[in-house]
Amino acid sequence: MLLHPLAACTHTLHRLAVLAALLLSAAAHAAPSVFIDELTTQEVSAAVAAGHTTVIIAVGGTEQSGPHLALGKHNARVGVLAGRIAAGLGNALVAPTVSYVPEGNINPPTQHMRFAGTISIPEAAFTGLLTGAAQSLKQHGFTHIVLIGDHGGYQRQLKAVAASLNQRWAGSAAQAQFVAEYYTATETAYVDALKAKGLSTAQIGLHAGTADASLLLATAPALVKPELFNDAFKTGKAGGTQGDPRPATAELGQLGVNAIVSQTTAAIQAAAKRPR
Repeated sequence: MLLHPLAACTHTLHRLAVLAALLLSAAAHAAPSVFIDELTTQEVSAAVAAGHTTVIIAVGGTEQSGPHLALGKHNARVGVLAGRIAAGLGNALVAPTVSYVPEGNINPPTQHMRFAGTISIPEAAFTGLLTGAAQSLKQHGFTHIVLIGDHGGYQRQLKAVAASLNQRWAGSAAQAQFVAEYYTATETAYVDALKAKGLSTAQIGLHAGTADASLLLATAPALVKPELFNDAFKTGKAGGTQGDPRPATAELGQLGVNAIVSQTTAAIQAAAKRPR
C-alpha cells in the first residue's frame, strides 16, 4: 500500500525522531573518558570504586623538533598513546600530561634550549612534580601508579622516582612502576619495522626524522607540516632535525604506535600480576 505523501513525510520524521532519541540515549550511557582531567571528581571516585585503580602519569615535554613538527609533539603523542593503553587495559585512567621537563641548561642555553619555544625546568622540580602527582593519586585510591615518558632525556629520572615511591610505600597496597618499554619500543621494534620497509638509519633519524614525523602523523597529524619536510632535511641539525622526514607517513607511524601500545600494555599487566 502506498502512503499519502504527507503520511510518508510524517512517518519519516517519526523514524528520525526515534533515531535521534536512540543516539542521545547511547551518548548519555557511553563509557566516560579515561582522562582524569575530562572527568568530574564524582566520576573519578566511581571509577576507582569500580576497580579502575591503575593510573598512568604520561610525561611529554615542550621542545623544538625542527620547522616541521610542533613544540608540543611529545605532549600530544604521549597523551594519545596513554589513552589507547588505558583503554586496552580496561582498568586504568590517565593523569594530565606532564609538559614541563628538563630540556637542558637555560642560561647559557644547551641542548634543545638553543631553539625558541623550548621550556626547561630543573631536575629537582621535575622529580618533585612527579612525586607530588603520584602521592596525590595514591591518596585518592589508585594503587598502581605508572610512569611513562615520550622523551629519552628524562628516562633515568622516571625510574628513580618510581624506585623512591616504592620505598616510601613499602608495606602498603600501592606500587609505582616505571615502564621503560614505552620508550625502548621506539628504539627497537619500531626502528626494526621501519628498516624492514626499506628505510635507512639516516632516514629514520635520532630526532624529527622519518620515525618521529611518522609517529606524530599517526597520533596528532595537525601538529605536522609536511610541506616543510624538504626544508627540514636541507637545514638538518642546524635547524633542529637529525634525520630525513621526507618519507614519513601515518602508515609508517602506525608501526610505532602498535609497538609502543602493545609492549607498554604487556609490561603494565605483568607488573600487576606480581606479588607486592
